[in-house]
Amino acid sequence: MYRYEIILYWSAEDAAFIAEVPELPGCMAHGDTQDDALHHAQEAMAAWIEVAQEIGRPIPEPRGRLMYA
Repeated sequence: MYRYEIILYWSAEDAAFIAEVPELPGCMAHGDTQDDALHHAQEAMAAWIEVAQEIGRPIPEPRGRLMYA
């Protein structure tokens, strides 16, 4: 399990829960339920990290809770 912050919200446009991982650019997932979206986000994080390792991209350390203005 990864320790990156996940932002979870309902998207009426997509009729699904969206899970975004801000520390991993472009890493996001969706699901019919919050649990589904979180499960898919874990899979997306694993894939993001695997590809980053393959192409030599740095993998950010999880910072915990992020602050937004």
